[in-house]
Order: sequence, then structure tokens, then C-alpha cells
Amino acid sequence: MTLSRFFGLSLYLLAVCLAANGQTQTPSVPGAKQADKSGDGYEYFVVGNPADASRKTSPGALLMGGGTDVAAAFQWLIGKAGGGDIVVLRASGTDAYNPYINKLGAVDSVETLIVKSRAAAADDFVVNKVRNAEAIFIAGGAQSNYVKFWQGTPLADAVNQVVAKGVPIGGTSAGLAILGEFSFPALGGSATSAEALANPFVGSVTLARDFLRVPGLQGVITDSHFVERDRMGRLLTFLARLAQDGWVKPRAKSVSLKGIGIDRETALLVEADGTISVRGKNAAYFISVSSAPKICRANTPLTFRRLSVFKLAGEGTFSLKTWQGQSGASYIISVEKGALVSSTGSVY
Repeated sequence: MTLSRFFGLSLYLLAVCLAANGQTQTPSVPGAKQADKSGDGYEYFVVGNPADASRKTSPGALLMGGGTDVAAAFQWLIGKAGGGDIVVLRASGTDAYNPYINKLGAVDSVETLIVKSRAAAADDFVVNKVRNAEAIFIAGGAQSNYVKFWQGTPLADAVNQVVAKGVPIGGTSAGLAILGEFSFPALGGSATSAEALANPFVGSVTLARDFLRVPGLQGVITDSHFVERDRMGRLLTFLARLAQDGWVKPRAKSVSLKGIGIDRETALLVEADGTISVRGKNAAYFISVSSAPKICRANTPLTFRRLSVFKLAGEGTFSLKTWQGQSGASYIISVEKGALVSSTGSVY
């Protein structure tokens, strides 16, 4: 008998013996962790004290563009949370944020809730964990799941309630996508700039609103992995559709509509007064709409003119209240028959 057949037979006999005793054995997966608690459609993991800690919090928002996380941004969030309970929300994935955040500063706990159904988003345990959080962070993944599973549920209500009381909130990638008043839920899959500019009503361009209510982000839609995945064109298309479809009421001859695009490995720290500073390697782009699109209809390339852009990086700052920045770069961008035209010659 060969060695491989010997081991194979041994494993088979072991399984038979376990079955005879009414037992089963699940192979261990390196790095996998069993949930500390699970229910109908959710899993819960915790590092630190699982009991509620009452700490004084400071309002703020952490907007992160995806990719490698920015440690300094999480340390800022921990400070805003008063070192209390950080709750990470996901619809898929693991508890990987728990040990990562826990090592970045003194916290009472880091808790991950993986909420995978609307039933789970109404579960008392899930909702109470959010209500008792000193900070909320929404991880990356698929924002379509966040919209399908969470929007209009007690979970979303709880997030809005704690944020209204001054609890800081953050999100990265898909988690960033749902923080603005308007969002790209990707219900028809992801959208590229090329296809969106060529046809603003292509099926992949889907829009949603009023999921979360984050102070300072009224009239705003966000996008992530911005330069890395060349998303300027699609964000301008989202803005054109919001204006064209009447999602924002005109004010005089303009519309109050704005976009924020953040590149990977980059985070924006939004203070209670709307002042923004940047952390990380790359830049963020603040776009304001001055008028409705010239041409925005199905199966026709977009024409959308004179959008103001402010590029923020390094030591620069920006104000959500005035929509003006310091120590950055300002320029004008237009879309002419589906093609981007910049006053500086560079889209980014």
C-alpha cells in the first residue's frame, strides 16, 4: 500500500468512527474565526469588551477612497469615538478590521457585524449594537448589498439616529458610496466612465437617495478608487443624471449638486464645522454643478459644461459649507459629446 493510500484510508476510517458516535468534523481553515454570535442572516465578532461602554463622542465623518487603509484616519476616528466601541458594518467578508483597528489606539472594543439580509437588519441584537456604538465604520464590498439589505430598515434608522446625536461615521469604497445624500448603488453592476459618457442612461448607471443622513453631505454623491479606475467621467455622468432627472431642485439658474471623488489609499477627515483635511498618498476631487447638462438623453453622448473642480492633497484643506479650498488646485472640466475637456489639459 502506498503512503498516500494509507493516509486516505486512515482519514476515511476516522470519519466513519466519528459518524458512528453522532459527530462530524469540519476541516479547520487557517485564519478563519468562528463568530462570537450569529443569528438569522448575521454574524458578530468582537475584540475587547463586548459590554456597552458609554464614552463622550465628537461628530465627524471619515471618507476613504478604498485600497490599503489609512491608519492615521482610523486613529482620528478612535479619537472622535472617545476610545469607546467601534462598530464595523459589512454585508460580506470577515472580521479583519477588528484586530487592525484595535492595534491603532486604545478602544473599549471593535465589533464587526456582517449583516446579510433585511431580516438581520431588523434584528434587535444588531440594531442595539449600532445604537450603542461610539463610532460606525462601513467597510468595502458591494454597495448593492448595502442598499438591498439595509436601506429603509431599523439598522439604517439606528445609524442615522446615532450620527444625529454626534457619533462619528466613516466608510471606504462601497462604504463610502452610500454616505452621501445621493449614491451609486451599482444595482446594474459597475459602470465605467466610457460607457456612462457614451450613454448616460445605460443600464449600469443606477442612482439612489436618502439612505444615510450624514451632516455636510446633503446634495452630495461620492465615488472611490477615483484616479486609479478613471472614474471622473462616470461621476460627472451621475451628476448630470441627478440634475437632468430633477433629483435636485434648481436654485435660480443653477442646481445645488456636488460630487466628491477620492482616490485609493486616501482619506478625508470631515470635522463638525465642515472643514476637511486629507490623509494618505493621493488626492480627492470636489466637483460643483453650475447648470443643468446641455444634452443628457438615452443612447446619446453626454454634453455637460463648466463644472468646477478643486483638487485636494497634502496639507490643503476644504470647506463643505463654502465649497472652497485652500492650498489645492482649481480648474474647470466639461463634457463635449462624451469627451472630457479640462481647462488645465489634465482631467486629474
